[in-house]
Amino acid sequence: MLIVEMLSTGDEVLHGQIVDTNAAWLADCLFQQGIPLHSRTTVGDSLDSLVETFIERSHHADVVIVNGGLGPTSDDLSALAAATAAGVPLVEHPEWIAVMESYFTARRREIPATNRKQAMLPANAELIDNPVGTACGFALYLNDCWFFFTPGVPSEFKVMVNEQIIPRLRQKLTLPEPPICLRLTSFGRSESSLARQFDPLELPKECVLGYRSSMPIIELKLTGPANQRNAMEQVWRVVKAGVGDNKVFEGTEGIGALVQEALEQQQLSVVTHEQFSAGLLYWTLNAAKVSVTQGNIEKSAVQSDLATLVQTAKNSRSLNQCEIGLVVGDYHEGVLSLALSTPTGSYAQSVNYLPRNHSELEKQQVSVMLMLDMLSRWLEGRPIIGDYEWLEQIQVMEVS
Repeated sequence: MLIVEMLSTGDEVLHGQIVDTNAAWLADCLFQQGIPLHSRTTVGDSLDSLVETFIERSHHADVVIVNGGLGPTSDDLSALAAATAAGVPLVEHPEWIAVMESYFTARRREIPATNRKQAMLPANAELIDNPVGTACGFALYLNDCWFFFTPGVPSEFKVMVNEQIIPRLRQKLTLPEPPICLRLTSFGRSESSLARQFDPLELPKECVLGYRSSMPIIELKLTGPANQRNAMEQVWRVVKAGVGDNKVFEGTEGIGALVQEALEQQQLSVVTHEQFSAGLLYWTLNAAKVSVTQGNIEKSAVQSDLATLVQTAKNSRSLNQCEIGLVVGDYHEGVLSLALSTPTGSYAQSVNYLPRNHSELEKQQVSVMLMLDMLSRWLEGRPIIGDYEWLEQIQVMEVS
C-alpha cells in the first residue's frame, strides 16, 4: 500500500493561531486522485524537531508533502532541515535567483537581500516551480521516501500541488485508480434519522456510507473503489429513493448553483425582501450569480401573518418588474414565516423552529435554506411545501 503523509510546519499552525486549511484541502485533493492521506503531522519552527521528524517519517512513508517554512525569514527552516536530514549542504541555485529577479523586475522592484535565502536549497534537491510566488518548491529523496516541499501560502501551495506535484507522483510511482464518491445533500432530515434508515444497508466490499452534518443540511456520501461502481450505483438508488423529497441536490454544486441555472434557463428574475435573514438570502443568491433585481432588508419587531407576507412578495414583484418575489419574515417566539410569489401562484408557510444551542447565524441559515428549498421546488415542478422532521408546520397558505 502506498503511504502518503503530510507534514505542516510553523509555530502558528502548531499552536492553533491559524487554521490549517491547506491540510484539509490537500486531503480532499489527493483523495479525489486516488491517493488518500495516511496521516498528518504538525511541527513547530524548531530545526532539531524538523530534522528528527523528516528522518523518522522517511522510514515509514513513501511520500511526504511538507507545507511551509520556505519563506525569506529566519524562522523558515524547511530547506535547512531537509539538507541536514539528507546530510548535504545548502547551495544557492542560480536558476531560482533568475526567477526571483524576473518576479521583482516585473513589479519594478529590486530583489531584497533576504529573498536570496529562498534560493538556498539542498544540493541534491529537484526544483519545483512556483509560478505565483518567490518560494521555490523542491523534491528530495531520503531513505526510499520522496519529500515534496511547498510554501504555506494557500494560492501558491494549491497551484504547486495541482501543476507540479501530482504529475510528478504519477511519473515516479504507480498510483491507484481514483475512488468513486457519490454524494447528495438533504434538508429537513436529521443525521440520526438518516443513519437509522441506511445503516442496515449491505454495502459493497470496501465501501463506506457516511453522513456529514453542516447546519442546516446533511450530506450523504457513498465512497468506494472504482471496481465497485456498478454495485455502488445499485445501493445509491436505494439511498436516493429513501431520502426522497428531502433531497436538495446531488453532487457538489450546491443549491445556489442549481437555482441559478434553472432561473437562467427559464429567464426569470428575483427580488428579495428580508426581515430575520437580514440580507443573508440576497448574499447567498448574489454569490451564486442569480439575477436579483433588488434586495430589501426590513427591521421589524412584529410578526406578520402569512397573508401580509404574500402581499409583500406580490408587491415587490410588481414594483421591481420581477417574476419571482421571495420574502423571509421575522422569527418570533420560535415561529418563522416565509412567502414565495411566482407567475403561477403564491405560497407561504409558518414553521415552529425551536433549536437547542443554535447561534443567530445558524437560525438565519435555516431560514435561507427553507426559502431556497421552496424556490427550487417551484422551479422543478415539485410540491412547494416540503415535509421537515425538525420543523413543525403551523400554517400553510396557497393563493392562485
